[in-house]
Amino acid sequence: MKYVIMFTSTPELDAAVPPERVQQVYARVYEWFQEHEAHMADGGAELQPVDTATTVRHGAEGPVVVDGPFTEAREAVGGFSVIDVADLDAALALARTWPMLELPGTSVEVRPMVTDYSQFE
Repeated sequence: MKYVIMFTSTPELDAAVPPERVQQVYARVYEWFQEHEAHMADGGAELQPVDTATTVRHGAEGPVVVDGPFTEAREAVGGFSVIDVADLDAALALARTWPMLELPGTSVEVRPMVTDYSQFE
């Protein structure tokens, strides 16, 4: 089954982590992707910082472009990947090994993907 795993963090807490510590954890992130390569359904993507985001929102007269993500969340999505594993338990087991979870304010959101659109017909 395919799941999207979204890597989130809290920007204010990220800024407080010493650069040497960040470098150590990033080295383990690289190893993590190599170790779990067989479960990766895509190459994944790390996103630029949240302050580089632009959002297209619904507007009364059509889509409106605004600066920033302006989501109602304290956490920011820093990247994502698609994994292909047996079930939710396997997806959660994989997510629990994410090296960045050692840092405060970090989480991994796990969501099943819709792969069969026939249910919407």
